[in-house]
Order: sequence, then structure tokens, then C-alpha cells
Amino acid sequence: MLMQDSNSFSTVTPQVVRFDTPLHLKSGAVLDSYELVYETYGELNAARSNAVLVCHALSGNHHLAGLYDDNPKSAGWWNNMIGPGKSIDTQKFFVIGVNNLGGCHGSTGPASIDARGGKCYGPNFPVVTVEDWIQTQVRLADYLGIDQFAAVAGGSLGGMQALQWTLDFPERVRHALVIAAAAKLTAQNIAFNDVARQAIITDPDFHGGDYYSHGVIPRRGLRLARMLGHITYLSDDSMAAKFGRELRNGALAFGYEVEFEIESYLRYQGDKFASQFDANTYLLMTKALDYFDPAFPHNNDLSAAFRFAKANFLVLSFTTDWRFSPERSRAIVRALLDNELNVSYAEITSSHGHDSFLMEDRHYHRLVRAYMDNIVV
Repeated sequence: MLMQDSNSFSTVTPQVVRFDTPLHLKSGAVLDSYELVYETYGELNAARSNAVLVCHALSGNHHLAGLYDDNPKSAGWWNNMIGPGKSIDTQKFFVIGVNNLGGCHGSTGPASIDARGGKCYGPNFPVVTVEDWIQTQVRLADYLGIDQFAAVAGGSLGGMQALQWTLDFPERVRHALVIAAAAKLTAQNIAFNDVARQAIITDPDFHGGDYYSHGVIPRRGLRLARMLGHITYLSDDSMAAKFGRELRNGALAFGYEVEFEIESYLRYQGDKFASQFDANTYLLMTKALDYFDPAFPHNNDLSAAFRFAKANFLVLSFTTDWRFSPERSRAIVRALLDNELNVSYAEITSSHGHDSFLMEDRHYHRLVRAYMDNIVV
């Protein structure tokens, strides 16, 4: 739970909850038990009507905002959006962040010990889907005594989860904030994900996913996967403005080591990620992205998929996001309007590409705040 005063957060402490009721996954696999790590911010009101669930993207986790006592540089990944007086105001809302099942930041995942065998799940951890995550989040809501969320919000893969909430549990969510998301991945996006997975799987240190027992990690593959992914999260304009064709040492070296500043940046990001993230979790998260397609069971009719949705929606896209382009958000809006649902939509001018949803942007944050201010709790 996060302690706060009227101006700023003090410290946040992650919490763990164990579920011993078997979880039946979409794949047909069953987890007998599992743990979820979560954090909360603000206070749940007496009516239990002010709860907001924030779902994370591929490489995110439960740590949305605030700092940890032992690390002054540990600000949460959406610290610019969530907090006292911020767009998602914790003086009004009780905000929850959870590390998804299959994650590598405390929730049960491939690096966790499987009680049946006494060693890490590794490659035996089942494939999980967005629908599976919603089931676990519902159980967490029940555990916290929350019958209905004031809002479910997220960007990218988090936005997909917000969408799925309105389909699977329409009575339990009043508002959905769907930011820089899509109702399904394009073939190009699936291709990017597969190249990233192949970089990991073909790393000699992968060992079929059982690298834990070998005392190694597929660092090179995970590094390459992150470098590739990071390129797709940025825009050409943002890379040009930040790096251009700048040479690190002012002259060509006529070799294959780092010469351009963009190369240095990508290698730094890749090395940093490889030291913090689990490769098997990366495989799981990208598969969950690939499989998300709520229109598929409805003969690819997205409007039919939203037939029973009841929530109000805020859908946001960003002009330079070519991985989850504005057209993908407009397709969601059209399907919602076909069902006469209340929808607010904005396409925000930004130079930051897909990463725009994480950035400090006055116009973007004001839009979110205006929407959240109008939610009655």
C-alpha cells in the first residue's frame, strides 16, 4: 500500500496474495495455485466505488507510481500520471496495479518454483492470454472487496486488458481507458514479435527454456529482442531529433563496434532490459499480444464482440504511433458506436511514437484528467 500526503507520495510497499482455487486457462491448462503481487495507491472509500485498476503493458509491472524506501530512483512506470493531484488522482481514486500472471516481478511465472516438481516452471509454465489475466484480476478484486471498478485503464497491452474487462465482466467496470491499443495485432506486429522470440529461442543459453537449471540466461537473445522492440516503440522523428546520425567519436571507424549514438542507445537499452527481465516471461507476454482478438469468436465482427459491453470509454491514440496506429483505435471507436455506447476519442499529436502513452505531455494528461474528473464515485 502507498502512504501519501496531500502533495506527494512517501513510500510504497508491494503486497502478495495467494490463490489456491485452481485456475483453468484458455489453453486448457490448469494452475492449482498461484500468487499475484500488487500495489495500491490512495484509499478505498466506504462505498467501495472509487477503485481504478491499471493494467500494465508487455514489460510493465505492478509498480505504477511512488518510490520504494530502499531506492530513491524507483519511480513507478506511470508516476507522471498517477498520484495526488495528477490525472488519475489518488486523492479521489483507489488505484491498483498488479503484476500479471506469468510475469517476472513477483507474481507466479516461469521463474517461480512449481510445487509439483520442486524446481522452476521454466518452459512448462502454460501460455497465458489476456482473458486469463482478467480472470485473475477479478479474483484479486473479490479479495479486495471490490464489486465494480470505477475504471479499468491501460496503454498498449494494458489497453487490451481494459477492453477485455468490458467484454467478460460488463457489470463490473463503469469506465474503460483504452490508450495506444488495438483490437488485434496486424500481421506486421505478429512478425516483429516472432523475430523477437526467435532471437531468444535460438540463443545457445536458452536451453529450451530451462536456462535456470544451467545457471545462465539467454542474455544475447533477450538483448536483441528488446533492441528490436524498442525501435518499434519509437518514431522516426523522435529518433532523428534525439540521435540523428551523430557519431560518438566524430569520425567513421570503419568497423562493427558502436559508431552512431543510436547504436549506443539501443545497446544500452538491450543490456539493461536483459539484466532485469525474464526471457520466458517475454515469450509469454508477446504470445498474449498475438492471441488477443475479441472479434475472432464473432466471425471477425468487432461490433458484435461489444454487443454486451456497458462501460463508458475513453480511447486515445497518438499520431506517430505506427505500431498501434490511430486507425486501430478508430476501429475500436466505430465498433463501440455501432453499439451506441458512450465514447470519447482523441488523436493526440506527439513525436514519441508508441511510447507516447508513457510520456509527460500536457495535452494528453489534461485529457485523461478531464475524463477522470467526470467519473462519479
